Amino acid sequence: MDIIEILFTASFWAAAIRIATPLILATMGELICERAGVLNLGIEGIMVVGAFAGWMAVYSGTGLWAGVAVAFVVGMAFGLLHSTLTVPFGLSQHVVGLGVTLLATSATYYAYRLALPEVTSPPKIAAFQPYEIPILSDIPFIGEALFSQTPFTYFAFLLVLAVAVVLYRTPLGLAVRAVGENPSAVAAQGLSVTAIRMGAVIVGSGFMAMGGAFLTMSAFDSFFFEMVNGRGWICIALVVFGSWRPGKALLGAVLFAAFDALQIRVQQTEIGAEIPYQIFLMMPYILSILALVVMSRRAEVPAALMVPFNKGER
Repeated sequence: MDIIEILFTASFWAAAIRIATPLILATMGELICERAGVLNLGIEGIMVVGAFAGWMAVYSGTGLWAGVAVAFVVGMAFGLLHSTLTVPFGLSQHVVGLGVTLLATSATYYAYRLALPEVTSPPKIAAFQPYEIPILSDIPFIGEALFSQTPFTYFAFLLVLAVAVVLYRTPLGLAVRAVGENPSAVAAQGLSVTAIRMGAVIVGSGFMAMGGAFLTMSAFDSFFFEMVNGRGWICIALVVFGSWRPGKALLGAVLFAAFDALQIRVQQTEIGAEIPYQIFLMMPYILSILALVVMSRRAEVPAALMVPFNKGER
């Protein structure tokens, strides 16, 4: 099977959607933070701790959606820490974000060893299973690719819609976008810039943790430390690729996932037998960087992104 044939198979696009799901969830979280003017570099660590928290909750006996809720709450806790240090105290968002990543990753490692001190291989859980939506899943090609996924994937796509509606169709969304563009104008209207920014970071961090939870509760059925594997940093790039808009960010996540799914399949062809596999591992990142360069030239960065706000100062 050559590359063209691979691109026109439903199984390929089903895999691409599956790979894109954690990116979609975490990218929506990062987009909310940045729309409010806060760059959250803690995303990588928050995804790790979310993956562990959700998996551990299910392993301890809770239901799958309860595990998702646990991951969300844990992510919000780290978002509270990040937002407290960066918004009211005005500390460097770069330094705090990297610190949160290190803290979350280290805390996860400690909690894992504390909870499972003698385990040599990660225990397995009963993860989300694919659910075929009646009628829609019977549509040729599209049905297998889009409507035979796990419920967690359907939730991710609904989240994109919800974020778009809230940001562009509600007063709350207007306030979030305004504090990322002109916080002084928001303060002049009697609204709390601090509360809005902190709320955005806290909720956004919860979605990042859910992105990590997808890996342990839907893509796989166990937890291991390398599973996030830089996806958090990719999500930051996807926000830029999407020009801080949910729909475009969704497109970027699916595009990157398609590159990733393609390199896995190309390795199994005759071409893959002749070319070192490292080249294929590099391919999705190289293609994503090229796409990012093209798209970012037309992107409009939120004017107050990474700009601390102190009431009364101009």
